[in-house]
Amino acid sequence: MTAAAAPTVVIIGLGFGRAHVPGFQAAGARVIAVCQRDEAAARKVAAAYGVPRAYARWEDMLAAEHPDIVVIATPPHLHRAIARAASAGGAHVLCEKPLATSREDAEAIVADVARAGRVGMTGFNWRFPAAMQRMRALMAEGAIGRVLHVRADWLGARWADEDAPTTWRMDREQAGHGAMGDMGVHVVDLVRWTCGEFERVTAHAGIAYPDKPVAGTARRTDAEDYVSLIGELTSGAQVSFVASRAAHGRNEHALEISGTRGALAYRLTRASPRWYAGTLAMATRGGGFTPVPVETVEVEGSDPMDLIGRATIAPLAARLLAAIRGEAPADPSLTDGLRAQLVLEAAREAAARRVWVDLPSA
Repeated sequence: MTAAAAPTVVIIGLGFGRAHVPGFQAAGARVIAVCQRDEAAARKVAAAYGVPRAYARWEDMLAAEHPDIVVIATPPHLHRAIARAASAGGAHVLCEKPLATSREDAEAIVADVARAGRVGMTGFNWRFPAAMQRMRALMAEGAIGRVLHVRADWLGARWADEDAPTTWRMDREQAGHGAMGDMGVHVVDLVRWTCGEFERVTAHAGIAYPDKPVAGTARRTDAEDYVSLIGELTSGAQVSFVASRAAHGRNEHALEISGTRGALAYRLTRASPRWYAGTLAMATRGGGFTPVPVETVEVEGSDPMDLIGRATIAPLAARLLAAIRGEAPADPSLTDGLRAQLVLEAAREAAARRVWVDLPSA
């Protein structure tokens, strides 16, 4: 990649990965190819966004395209192999969350990209709504004092109905985690980003319809659809949250942080006008919550994936491009993805054994 040329990007996986296409295009990169096992579907996405080529196999795409950046948005069990091949071939890597299906694979991804001397980042795009950015800035300023406790939720209705078809996300072998990997991992990242590292966790998880088979297999669903987590941060602050993909009527997430001098309450509900900005409120000196103004730029379009891409992935992509140029740190980093992965692994163990599980030190 020369200083004058727009960096080239390929995207592997076009479920949530489709949102990366308009996101990287909005950030000034050139998406030159997309990949999905269903090549006809990949060609349809490519045509919709003006992408020149589509592939069914990621190996063929990497061999033919030699891109500057590889976006990995496949089921997590494939992340390690793709990250190794991409970085060894000279590409920088943006890997969707959860980083992997295990601690071992997550550590290998971090090590492989570092060994290749490439820039790597994790797809924690929900750091970038305007209200969340403002919340992070206020926390960095110490606006609410010492953090006492954090309450959060991430709720969706996609698989609330028993008739909703299953996908690979219900298969622990492919996904590694269910609701914790889909949604809870974003809560973990936002808590870490605003309040610090997790010290220990305990959790309780459940499957909404355990007798339903995983799509295309005879195996029964074995990845959790909802989970409640309680944690303690290294600061001593307490954390509690619920993540559910079986919550009828919901498509939202929220984070409320209470401290010795006040509290901040963030919420993003994907039904309101300019929902992608989120809302923020603050309470101080024992008073009630009042809105905190946040600056946001209106994003055009009605397709939810396009809106997510242009509003939340475009700034993530811009951060990656700046890191590649040496102008900014790679943040959220692959190490951020690894630290979140450790919380996922601890939560899974805690739910299985019904105990508290300590996190490795940072």
